[in-house]
Amino acid sequence: MYRTIWLNKNIRYYLLAGGVSRLGDILSGMAFLFLAYDITGSNLYTTIMAMAETLPYLLFGLIGGVMADWLPKKKLLIYLDLARTPLVLSIVALYYFDALTYVYLLAISFLIQSIGCFFNPAHRAVLPSITKNEERTSANSLYDTLTRGVTVLSPLLIVWLLNSFGTVHLFTIDALTYGFSALFITRLQWKDTTAPSEKKSLKTLYKAILEFASWAKAHSTIKHLFIFTFITVFFNTWVWEVGLLLALAEQSAKSEELYSILQGVFGGVVIITNIVLPYFIKKMTLRHYLIGASIWGAGIIYYGALYDITHFFIGGAIVGIGLPIAGLARVYLLQTLVPEKKLGRAFSTNAVLLYFSNTISLGLYGLLVTFISIQKLMLGSGLIILLVSAGALLFRTVNMAKFRRGLPINFFK
Repeated sequence: MYRTIWLNKNIRYYLLAGGVSRLGDILSGMAFLFLAYDITGSNLYTTIMAMAETLPYLLFGLIGGVMADWLPKKKLLIYLDLARTPLVLSIVALYYFDALTYVYLLAISFLIQSIGCFFNPAHRAVLPSITKNEERTSANSLYDTLTRGVTVLSPLLIVWLLNSFGTVHLFTIDALTYGFSALFITRLQWKDTTAPSEKKSLKTLYKAILEFASWAKAHSTIKHLFIFTFITVFFNTWVWEVGLLLALAEQSAKSEELYSILQGVFGGVVIITNIVLPYFIKKMTLRHYLIGASIWGAGIIYYGALYDITHFFIGGAIVGIGLPIAGLARVYLLQTLVPEKKLGRAFSTNAVLLYFSNTISLGLYGLLVTFISIQKLMLGSGLIILLVSAGALLFRTVNMAKFRRGLPINFFK
């Protein structure tokens, strides 16, 4: 199955472009943080640098989706890759002239991520154009496996690059990845459709955003997919990114090492799940998303309830099974149910929801942890994810007609 997918030149070049682009994103993301701390020595300024990597998606994410629907995707992707190359190389040049400042680094980080707001939805929207319906689950699985594998292995590459060449040359490699990504994209062949030729303006842009919002609201499956995604990500983000690290710190002096190993185990389980899943499921539905989210929530409950190092690893592995099921189902549903002319806006809306959910999760939980224990936050979060997803799954599985006669309101209309 995977061999057939890989032999498809369009899919192969698409996967290679996505994998190399993901590698560059990881390298530059770490490099921005490392250099920010080297220049300022400040935790606050380093945190602000991290915020500069997420803020653009909240500001321009929806606009990027409209542009992806309006413009020829192939040309857009190539031009955006080529535009990012001189930006990151300028950091290398200023570094060697001893003229690199924190403000300039912050500005380039913001610009790079802003370009990503336009690149990412356009790139994701390409896959349905180069695959058949029966290939889509396998192609998505390969894509996620490749990008996840890059994520898992990139720390080893980063350590080698830091020891051999220094932090600044993470940007040099990043510039090369943009070049390779553009090269691979030039090899893609498909009928690149665009929006009807009409006058483009701020008014029509705003209208296009509202048009998709109205369409998504009227489309039951997509609407519920967005709602469930927001809820699941909100209750997972702090628990996974911060809570586990703090919990490990309570129980071991080697919390950072254990957290890194835990992330590796988690990444390995995700990769295996991604590879195996298409052998059992060819077409995914909202039901599959809810099953994945239920397993995800169960994993959080597991390590929250037992709350020791061994069970953190077991619970993390359970989450590593549920998360890719939900993730692949979400991408498949967007690619399958959303019309091609709206796909850019669909993926940009999904990204904005994720970043917004991440941001408020980190902020709110940062306050809650001052008077609620980490274990209780983990348990509560896992229970909410499980109750919402399993409850919705049960509600959709049983014969709805039996309930509609007795209920004055159908909450899933």
